[in-house]
Amino acid sequence: MSEHREIPEPGELVYPSRPSWAPAVFAFAVALAVCGIFAEGFMFRGWIYSIAGLIVLCFALRGMIRGARRDYFRLPRRQRVRGAVLPVEKITPPQS
Repeated sequence: MSEHREIPEPGELVYPSRPSWAPAVFAFAVALAVCGIFAEGFMFRGWIYSIAGLIVLCFALRGMIRGARRDYFRLPRRQRVRGAVLPVEKITPPQS
């Protein structure tokens, strides 16, 4: 009933980026910077939270840009171009 078909080698390769904590730290820093506006009088002055959030935000953004640049230059310069060949299938109605 089923025929043995050989699956060809993939025509395109996918290169995922490396895992990183930078986006999570970036999101936390943005939240800290925004919440610093409303946190007036909670342990410290509100602007201290905002400044701390902005400093951490700058370092997290720098880390994300550095990681993206490193991942970009890690990619191969040339890839072998090969067209995808789709298998031909016969469509037959089900037999009752």
